[in-house]
Amino acid sequence: MAPNISIPTGVLHETDDEISARNIPQDISKPDDRKLKLVWRNIILFAYLHLAALYGIWLMFTSAKLVTSIVGILLYQLGGFGITAGAHRLWAHRSYKAKWPLRLILTICNTLAFEDSVIDWARDHRVHHKFSETDADPHNAKRGFFFSHIGWLLCRKHPQVREKGKQIDLSDLYADPILRYQKKYYKIVMPLVSFVLPTVIPMYFWGETFKNAFFVNLFRYCLTLNATWLVNSAAHMWGDKPYDKFINPAENLAVAVLALGEGWHNYHHTFPWDYKTAELGKYSVNFSAAFIDFFAKIGWAYDLKTVSNEMVKKRVERTGDGSHEIWGWGDKDQSKEDYEDVIIKYRKDL
Repeated sequence: MAPNISIPTGVLHETDDEISARNIPQDISKPDDRKLKLVWRNIILFAYLHLAALYGIWLMFTSAKLVTSIVGILLYQLGGFGITAGAHRLWAHRSYKAKWPLRLILTICNTLAFEDSVIDWARDHRVHHKFSETDADPHNAKRGFFFSHIGWLLCRKHPQVREKGKQIDLSDLYADPILRYQKKYYKIVMPLVSFVLPTVIPMYFWGETFKNAFFVNLFRYCLTLNATWLVNSAAHMWGDKPYDKFINPAENLAVAVLALGEGWHNYHHTFPWDYKTAELGKYSVNFSAAFIDFFAKIGWAYDLKTVSNEMVKKRVERTGDGSHEIWGWGDKDQSKEDYEDVIIKYRKDL
């Protein structure tokens, strides 16, 4: 029988109380041994998608026009922003605010990504953060890489996921008419945005064949999915933990590159309300942060929340694994060689 999970493993928004993973009872953090109920429809569809994506890669190098491949990569980027800057940072965590034109753009990009409506995506993600690495986590990494990557979509949800999902407050999302419209007409709008238009446009505007346009787009979609899934799997298993060594999420550069800046995951689970999902000055390859910063400059994004250096430093010293670089001169981790080899100019004689 699954434990009655009632203790959140971390903060979700900037006003939430923080509860350290060290205080989570062992019987809650350990996955139960329930038998998974497979969903064969999903297994068949995802198997076909990945085979079709491999065929799409082959076509990109053998018969597809260069512009078709370029557009496919561009759509991967746009769909990614719909997840990272949109469903994740804007709506799931409320880490910044956006005016309606940007919200509309992000909703369209999110629909292109086809990872469920924003409301449903954000609900699962809020559950993931509040009950990370427990049976209430939709993609519990403690069940292994395959489960947290794609396996969670190939079987029925754990009862705890459904139970805790019903308790998540989504009133802020339903208050947005753009999100309400997307959810209401998702099954109509999504196929058009994610599959029909990306196939028809190359055929109409530059004479691409149906086969090339269709399978290159399936590769684009499959790449978007796997980039997102790597955040749930690889970034919850491999990498340093400079901010909180007591949680699974880690700093993973490879995932950050593929997922447009979402791989700095130890920081993100430590400070989920930071719009950068990475430490100031250390968020390289964080294209999603650059995307948000651009729209902030033109006034479409505002109230961007971030974390002070002082707060980061206190957290690193309190719960970090020691992998964080030194803060400056006199840091407790500064090497003896630094003190011996330093050149101090204009030294004041005592």
